[in-house]
Amino acid sequence: MPSPLLQSLNLVVHDMDTTLAFYRRLGLEIPESSVWRTASGAHHVDVQLPGGLGLDLDSSELAAHYNAGWRETGSAGGRCVIGFSVATREAVDERYGELTAAGYPGLQPPYDAFWGARYAIVEDPDGNPVGLMSPVDPTRRRPGPAL
Repeated sequence: MPSPLLQSLNLVVHDMDTTLAFYRRLGLEIPESSVWRTASGAHHVDVQLPGGLGLDLDSSELAAHYNAGWRETGSAGGRCVIGFSVATREAVDERYGELTAAGYPGLQPPYDAFWGARYAIVEDPDGNPVGLMSPVDPTRRRPGPAL
């Protein structure tokens, strides 16, 4: 039996338009024509990312209709980091600066990580940590922390 293939990441969001603004500012191309709206607002969008992974955004109202176990917890964020690669080390700093200047909380300022990449984390409108990582430069690797 073949292993399952990760196909998409689905985020249930509290305010679709605010979330769309964040991910567009991050640099994702999300045409308005791909956003499913009803009279009560925006409820779903499929974003196809390079490499084939999909990012699906759903409103809480829609999630309650397709997931019988959906429970609104009232707390933001989760225990995962949504990771995005950027082309250069400088791009990590640029994206982080642009997003934090726009008011999104910075959780980890850009730094040279021990695994050889430039890395930073910002928070999306629903409190999800969003990682920004440059390509790994093997010449910049150093021992990891003593845990």
